[in-house]
Amino acid sequence: MGIADKAGNKIDELAGKAKAAAGDATDDRDLQAEGQADQSKAHVKQAGENIKDALRDATTAVKGDDRR
Repeated sequence: MGIADKAGNKIDELAGKAKAAAGDATDDRDLQAEGQADQSKAHVKQAGENIKDALRDATTAVKGDDRR
């Protein structure tokens, strides 16, 4: 996974946190829920990228290739 993907996922997560906090501050349950959903999506994307990294590393280990 590239640095850009990691940064993008983190930005999405932080934007979701900000949106949820704004919903809390304004007592807007819809905005709060939207922020939590955004955070969840960012976490799922990050998990998917972590799985891809693990599979790539496992494949590299099985092949005996140290290139990454």
